[in-house]
Amino acid sequence: MKHPHTKPAADAAAARTVSRVVPEPTALKALAHPVRLRMLGMLRIDGPATATQLAARLGLNSGATSYHLRQLAQYGFIEEAPHASRRDRWWRASHELTSVPPSEAEGEALDLDIAFNQAALSLQVGQMQQALEEYAELPAEWRKATAADDIIIPMTAVQAEALTKRLSDIILEAMRAAPPLGEAVSQVPGMVPFYVMLHAFPYPGRVPHREGEDKQ
Repeated sequence: MKHPHTKPAADAAAARTVSRVVPEPTALKALAHPVRLRMLGMLRIDGPATATQLAARLGLNSGATSYHLRQLAQYGFIEEAPHASRRDRWWRASHELTSVPPSEAEGEALDLDIAFNQAALSLQVGQMQQALEEYAELPAEWRKATAADDIIIPMTAVQAEALTKRLSDIILEAMRAAPPLGEAVSQVPGMVPFYVMLHAFPYPGRVPHREGEDKQ
C-alpha cells in the first residue's frame, strides 16, 4: 500500500488542524445513504454549491437534492455558505473529515455501523471503478502514484488495531500538511484531490463467531 508523501519534519509547525465530525447514532443514520455521502464529498472537494448544481452533477431532480441537503444540514454535516447571489441558497461542508469509530456495542448501534459502512463501500467501489476506467488516460506520474494492493499478514487483534491506527495516523499527517480541500488545491500547480482508502479486516471466514462457532 502506498502512502501520500508528507512534508519534512521542519515543516511540522506549519501543519494545520483538520476539522472533523464524529456523528452521534441518529446523525450517522441520516448519513448512511450513498447519495448523501456523495453530496457531502462533492461539497468537501469542490467547495460550496447550490441544490441545482448538485442535482445536475448527480443526475437527480432539485427537489430530491434539496431534501438530502436539508437532512445533512439538520445533523450538522453542512451549513449555509455566504454568497453574493441572493437568488440561490449555497451550501458548504462543515468539516473536512467524518470519523466513525468501530462500534463496540450490540443491537441498533452495531446495525447503524454496518449500514454506514455499506453505504460508504458502495460509494467507494464506484469511485474505484471510475478510477480504473480513467487509469489508461492518466499521465505516467499519476499512474506511478496509484496503487491497488492487497496484503495479508498474520496478526493478533491487538497487532492489527495498532497497524491500522498507525496507517491512519500517517494519512492524517499528510492531510494536515496539505491545503484544505476545495480551497487552495486549485491554486497549486499539479495538485489534485488524492483519494486514499483504507480497508483492513480479518480474512473472511477465519475468525470464530462470537458464540464460539467457526465460520465455514
